[in-house]
Amino acid sequence: MRSTGLAPFAIDPALPPALPRDGRPAIVTVGTFDGVHRGHWEVLQEICRRARATGGRSILVTFHPHPLRVVRPEHAPPLLTTLAEKREVLAESGLEYVVFLPFTRTLQHYPARRFVEEILIGRIGMNELVIGYDHGFGKDREGGVDTLREIGREMGFDVDVVDAFEAEGGAVSSSRIRGLLGEGRTDEAAALLGRPYTLSGVVVRGERKGRELGFPTANVELGDAEKMLPKEGVYAAYGRVRGERVPGLLHLGPRPTFPGFSPTIELHLLDWSGDIYGDHVRVEVMGRIRDILPFSSVDALVEAIRGDERDGREMLGLATG
Repeated sequence: MRSTGLAPFAIDPALPPALPRDGRPAIVTVGTFDGVHRGHWEVLQEICRRARATGGRSILVTFHPHPLRVVRPEHAPPLLTTLAEKREVLAESGLEYVVFLPFTRTLQHYPARRFVEEILIGRIGMNELVIGYDHGFGKDREGGVDTLREIGREMGFDVDVVDAFEAEGGAVSSSRIRGLLGEGRTDEAAALLGRPYTLSGVVVRGERKGRELGFPTANVELGDAEKMLPKEGVYAAYGRVRGERVPGLLHLGPRPTFPGFSPTIELHLLDWSGDIYGDHVRVEVMGRIRDILPFSSVDALVEAIRGDERDGREMLGLATG
């Protein structure tokens, strides 16, 4: 996958640099694609198929930050994928180009026609537009299917719609996945994403309470405050550490047994030891074990953690001894 830079264009800073033209048709899709879930993947694979069939180029035009962060920040959803995570997932898509378009106040006021003419045709060289069934872009999301097909007839490009992708009893959407994560149903969210839900960050020093209890933990500081956290609780997880995928337990939220201590994201790696302060880790959140509970004593907490470890090993398909 080749990716354009984000240098401002001389006429309008909202416009990306023009893609190189090589005479091949450009098959394009547009959207925020937060989560790059299975429904998104269906659209991306469709434009890749069409590009292969016609000898064309497959191109995604996506936005950062999330448009609602600019248009109505009070209603902006937490992110399923940070910018870095989205780049990483899209690198596996088979797309020839991904254009990360800065969503600005200027771009917010582009009518759909201007967006198509100046960006999709003028800068991207689009010949065919493929969109999801619920798509809309341009000022006030006026660029729905009917409007885009009318513009396409005038400007000479085709518009095709990919039907809703359904799984687990309904259409797959970013909002549905957020709802599942908010309820702690990470295994169901993973089924819609097509991969485990992940959190990424740097290991920082904490109060070392876990080490004192005999369960050393890595305190993870997320790199993006907009990233969505699943519901508070204890989860079975995998940590990607120094190239290894290590099973573990994840604690998300407060520590009520120790009043005054801040909520944390703590990863306890099973059957693994080492100093990883300052390392970048990725946590794959696999399944929820229990709520966070206050315990009457440290001994009661230690016994609960031992139970969490047994449950986590079973959930991850590991031997429990």
